[in-house]
Amino acid sequence: MLRPTTLLASRADDPHKFRRRGVLFVLSSPSGAGKSTISRMLLQADPLLRMSVSATTRAIRPGEQDGVDYHFVDLPRFKEMASAGEFLEWAHVFGHRYGTPAKPVDEILASGNDVLFDIDWQGAQQLHQLAGGDVVRVFILPPSMEELERRLRARNTDSNEVIEARMSRAASEIAHWDGYDYVLVNDDAAKCFEQVRTILQAERLKRSRQTGLIGFVRKLMTPDPS
Repeated sequence: MLRPTTLLASRADDPHKFRRRGVLFVLSSPSGAGKSTISRMLLQADPLLRMSVSATTRAIRPGEQDGVDYHFVDLPRFKEMASAGEFLEWAHVFGHRYGTPAKPVDEILASGNDVLFDIDWQGAQQLHQLAGGDVVRVFILPPSMEELERRLRARNTDSNEVIEARMSRAASEIAHWDGYDYVLVNDDAAKCFEQVRTILQAERLKRSRQTGLIGFVRKLMTPDPS
């Protein structure tokens, strides 16, 4: 099971070979506001970041791959995993269940990488309760509700009923904006991506995460015997 004290190994591109705490980086937004697009851009641009693949009870969609987009499981298997404590977090979303398996996240951290989560406010809250300061939460807002609906319809993947349900849920999700560390407005995907990337880089450099910095500073302060 994930522990807040999990450490990343020293990176080869760090000349001082500092160790640091891993970042559990959460992106949330209402459906259609852009978190999946930003997530893909971030993963392509950052070699130290790996995606946490959720388990879900919903049916696989055309073009999706089991184990890549989601771990697709039936409801009995999902309940079994939840009962066994295999999830870091899980929630009901649009009539289906979604959860984050703990073991792969531990493995990503142990390999020296940070973890990206594409989850809703319920999952973000549960993850923060578990791992505290290792979790960085970013909420992405649409520029307007009208634009959000336009984007949902432009995807041409959902019925009117599903879009109406997503819009209704969007208002509820946005109400939890103040439970996040950072809140961005996605007027432009490229600009929003750069803001998210800046947040991640800054969080990695926080003094509280630079566990190897203590020994380095002590050496600087110790008089040279020669």
